[in-house]
Amino acid sequence: MASLETTGIITDLNIDFNTSKPKITVLLDTNNKEVVEELKNDEKLNISLKKHRKHRSLNANSYFWKLLQELCEFAEVDTIEDYKRRVKELGIFRRFRIEKDNIKTFEKMWTAQGIAWFCEIADTEYIGNTEFKIINAYYGSSSYNSKQMSRLIDGLVQDCKVYGIETKPQAEIDSLLRSWGNG
Repeated sequence: MASLETTGIITDLNIDFNTSKPKITVLLDTNNKEVVEELKNDEKLNISLKKHRKHRSLNANSYFWKLLQELCEFAEVDTIEDYKRRVKELGIFRRFRIEKDNIKTFEKMWTAQGIAWFCEIADTEYIGNTEFKIINAYYGSSSYNSKQMSRLIDGLVQDCKVYGIETKPQAEIDSLLRSWGNG
């Protein structure tokens, strides 16, 4: 069964006369005509359209983790704990009101998304006789856009400089960050 995942742009938008539904023309960023032809003959397709965002490069991500590991070894601190601290300092979280009895289930589901996806109880509320916990649920850096990830890396680079840990020249770091595009 043919499948295609690519990027592209909508070049035309009309309304179908018979059904009154939107009808779009898409210019795909692929030259794989065989797959497109095969899909064209299928009766119905699953289609998903969403805004394109560049993913950060593996080089930049690798560089972040290399620097973090080096800093944590030098400072004799746990790498994962320091990573979580940095995520928390950025303040990128969502606040939830969860019934006290459902906290463990929520935390298990949230933290299953990755290393730096974690929760903390920020407050307690009562509605009637029911106790609720206000939870700050922090997003891991894997979900960050370019600007957020740039802030994370910039902070790490500054800390490395304080400890005398060598970093790439600023122009090289800027190039890594620019390679992510505008998130």
